[in-house]
Amino acid sequence: MDLKQSYSAALKLISSSKRILVSGHLSPDGDSLGSMLALVRFLTDAGYEAKAVADINALGKLGFLDGVGDIIPVRQLRRQKKFDLFIALDCSSFDRMPPEVRPVAQSLPKICIDHHKTNDGTFGDVQMCDPRASSTAEIIWRFAKWNEWPLCREIAEALWVAIVTDTGRFAYDSTSPQTLRAAGDILKHGVRTAYINDIIYGSFPRKAIELKRIAWRSLHIWKNRKVAEVTLTRDDFRSVRGTKADVEDVIEIPRSTARNEIALFFYQIPDRTKETRCSIRTRGNWDATEIAGRFGGGGHAGAAGCKLKDMDEQQALSAACLRLWNSKTLRATSPPKLCDRYCAP
Repeated sequence: MDLKQSYSAALKLISSSKRILVSGHLSPDGDSLGSMLALVRFLTDAGYEAKAVADINALGKLGFLDGVGDIIPVRQLRRQKKFDLFIALDCSSFDRMPPEVRPVAQSLPKICIDHHKTNDGTFGDVQMCDPRASSTAEIIWRFAKWNEWPLCREIAEALWVAIVTDTGRFAYDSTSPQTLRAAGDILKHGVRTAYINDIIYGSFPRKAIELKRIAWRSLHIWKNRKVAEVTLTRDDFRSVRGTKADVEDVIEIPRSTARNEIALFFYQIPDRTKETRCSIRTRGNWDATEIAGRFGGGGHAGAAGCKLKDMDEQQALSAACLRLWNSKTLRATSPPKLCDRYCAP
């Protein structure tokens, strides 16, 4: 099914629904939150009853966006009237969603809108997925244009935040001519670009600065300078009462080291999961999903993530990268998969 067929199938499901629930992934980033707010407003303006659900405490500085006050906090979801359609944004599995959302989503027809390379196309009754898109928000913009849904400033700013944060302010390879066409159209609707840039990139709460300071102290650059990692423990987060929203750009610490090609950020949020998570960024020919996939994660070629059960798995992931760079195998024009090198003798 091509994207236009998916648009038709999605609109058919939406049109036959009375109450629509929209959710992104755990600890929503700019693309997840911005996409949620934009889609809910699009649907509401088109005459549908739609609600977004998220962990309000995990939004951090993105909480300035219009529409955040209307989001259903995850702990209040069970008190809501029944929904008859679920739309998953920027994720394609139940284990990537807030735990409170999973039982509700499992019982409903589902639409999945996503741009991750590792989405296998099996989640949901209708899939609107394009790994070539810069962001989930870019796909939502296309869907809205196909439906001839009008934009307003509130929708435009939500889409702008989503696209800007997922493209690294249009610096990543995922930025395409279509991305810039979408951005150009969005800018026609009064987006406060300087204001938004100052909030996201030019202003940090003290706890975020303290967590960066701790992360800098943990920086470990491996002997060939190609791999670097930082770590934040639960105690680090607790010491400043920090959340995941306070460390969205900490991965830039190992990534900013000279000659870096693989950057790792291990962190343990003091939440109910008690998991260690890892954000991975790569440059050059290396595919971040080949590392994350080894541990059940996924994402994009240049940016991926995974969950680790314990310190043994953290050490195994680090060892995978170390083994790669200790290998005498030269990198070819079409390099072998990273997991193949991990398993090499």
